[in-house]
Amino acid sequence: MLPPGPVQRASRSWPAPALSLFAVGWGANQFAALLPVYRVEDGATAAQVTLLFGAYAVGLIQTLLLVAPVSDRLGRRRVMRPVLVLSFVATVVLLLGGHSLLLLLLGRLLAGVASGAAFAPGTAWVKELSTGPAGTGARRAAIALSAGFGTGPLVTGLMAQWLPHPLVLPYVPHLVLTVLVAVFAWNAPEPVRAHHDPLDAERGRVVHALRSPAFVRRTLLTAPWVFGCATLAFATVPQVAPVPGPNVAVGGALVALTLWTGVLVQPLGRRRSPRTTVLLGVGAGVVGFLVATLASLTGWGALTVLAAVGLGAAYGWILVAGLATVEEVAQPADLATVTAVFYSLTYLGFAAPYLGTLLLTWLPGTPAMLLLAALLAATAPLVLSSARRR
Repeated sequence: MLPPGPVQRASRSWPAPALSLFAVGWGANQFAALLPVYRVEDGATAAQVTLLFGAYAVGLIQTLLLVAPVSDRLGRRRVMRPVLVLSFVATVVLLLGGHSLLLLLLGRLLAGVASGAAFAPGTAWVKELSTGPAGTGARRAAIALSAGFGTGPLVTGLMAQWLPHPLVLPYVPHLVLTVLVAVFAWNAPEPVRAHHDPLDAERGRVVHALRSPAFVRRTLLTAPWVFGCATLAFATVPQVAPVPGPNVAVGGALVALTLWTGVLVQPLGRRRSPRTTVLLGVGAGVVGFLVATLASLTGWGALTVLAAVGLGAAYGWILVAGLATVEEVAQPADLATVTAVFYSLTYLGFAAPYLGTLLLTWLPGTPAMLLLAALLAATAPLVLSSARRR
């Protein structure tokens, strides 16, 4: 029997970069469940919490678009190795930060830089090592990242609620995980680099992909709803109908429920086109906001949980449809760059909780949730038109 060739070995090696995305996603979102702890232990104000989230966003957005073209030229493994180290260092700084706002800001900034440097190259790496029908690599990357996003806050929330030293011990699992993943992924196969044309030609191809009807009509307005739906589910909807229980553990569980729902629904889009999948996501999000409207009317926390399921499904389907669209429109040599642009659009959704809180100061919960449902539903005609203009 002949030994496996390079293509066979690569096709079996996609779990290594997928686990790298899982570990970085865990580190990026583990902080979310600890915010109530910092408010109690440190007396953190709303302004300081916003500042900590802003530090993460600054690190992420600055790095996302800078590192992706570098990985297109130098390779995925060369980028992801130092990223795993940086994700580890960021968690160490947060663990040591304790009661120091300056150290917490530095840790969140480093976590944002690690995330920005990982998401596009890591997603491209998974896609390039995956074989199978179109969209297989995109689904694997989206599942790995979503699983990390959801598991991190669940573990930290449970540990912070019931274990001693709630500002220290919850960070330890990520440190152990990152070391194990780094050992496993350090020598994962490097995809064969495509021949690179002059920079002007590359920019022309990227612009052409970003201006394609498929990208504009499927992702331009829907991409911000990826993290918009997710963050509204666990940051804004509970304001109109709180879920009873221990607040730290419940908060972490709600984050995990939202994002793990996104993981579980993604395989359901396996036999569907990206256009159909994004429409499923829009529909699920509208249903989620309508359930949140009922939660606001009744005050039932159980409906908040159901709304999180609907909004989590929207997160998962819109994310995987967007990544599949990127795979469809981008040239292989530009995959990480176009993916980075898509992720930049999705991260606009992290402003949603702030905007949602403002909305709730102007409107009662019921009309606010109905307005969000209407805004999301308004993206559907543009997605539908992508088939006619293809």
